[in-house]
Amino acid sequence: MGTVSMRLRARRTRRRATTGMVLAALTAGALLAGCSGGGPDDGRQGESPSERPGGVGSVLAVKIDNVGAARPQTGLDAADVVYAEQVEGGLSRLMAVYATRFPDSVGPVRSARESDLELLRQFDEPTLAFSGAQSKLLPLIDRAPLEARTPGDAGAAYYRGTDKPAPHNLYLRPAKLVGSPPGADALTTGFRYGRAPAGGTPEHSRTVRYPAARFTFTWSDQERRWLLAMDGRDAVLTDGARVAPATVVVQHVTIRQSRFRDYLGNNTPYTETVGSGKAEVLRDGRVFDAEWERGTPADGTTFTTPDGTPMNFAEGQVWVLYVTK
Repeated sequence: MGTVSMRLRARRTRRRATTGMVLAALTAGALLAGCSGGGPDDGRQGESPSERPGGVGSVLAVKIDNVGAARPQTGLDAADVVYAEQVEGGLSRLMAVYATRFPDSVGPVRSARESDLELLRQFDEPTLAFSGAQSKLLPLIDRAPLEARTPGDAGAAYYRGTDKPAPHNLYLRPAKLVGSPPGADALTTGFRYGRAPAGGTPEHSRTVRYPAARFTFTWSDQERRWLLAMDGRDAVLTDGARVAPATVVVQHVTIRQSRFRDYLGNNTPYTETVGSGKAEVLRDGRVFDAEWERGTPADGTTFTTPDGTPMNFAEGQVWVLYVTK
């Protein structure tokens, strides 16, 4: 067995043990608030970037809290892609994917879901940063082809802020977790960037609703971006920057019940990102009807116009919002 394989197996074994210990210790703690996970102040130190097996060339995906108490968020504008998914109670949670640049910090960081594992299969050994997970989900995360990093085994990369109460105050320093960003080649999403296709319909504003969450994107001619408001309030980050993606994708998928529930007994939705279906792509102040397809979990997602022409996205940040077919 090679050195890297031995190190990876040792790390995963160590992670199982430490995660179980942390989960048990925190069951009654405020950190849980519906999810299990380790704390950043438990005395453990994260491995340095040079010790990460397979780390070079891998994207960093961070699960980000998106309830009202978690806002304003930090570092969201530096992500190359932001995925919005439904979670328990009709609320939303974000997964921010970083490849071309890292902010100083990202957060608030929250827990993972089963759907994340399918979504992340498109990347080569990505690093998933999250606060913890439902105990029955942890074995699936352990077996997934990714680097799972929680405060329990990478405590030096996480810290608690003082501006929000727990559990909405856990932040990540990306550079302490994975070193430097891998670059655009690591974004194996299947997305294409370039000039918009012909056609489209002028669109000033588009609202996407989940049962208990709302996203509104309003086109700015001046900024050439879609200004985001969440639940009726402008999405402004802790440094005052507006969240303003260049492209917004409303992707119609199957959202079904999973085998998991939260601590209140609410079922966790499972978002199926492999398959095909309809989508709307917003760019340049216009909306384009599109078709999406992802053949296997290892594939990225391709988007085409109804006549089969590849659908290009505008250069810049992309938001993908998963909605029910």
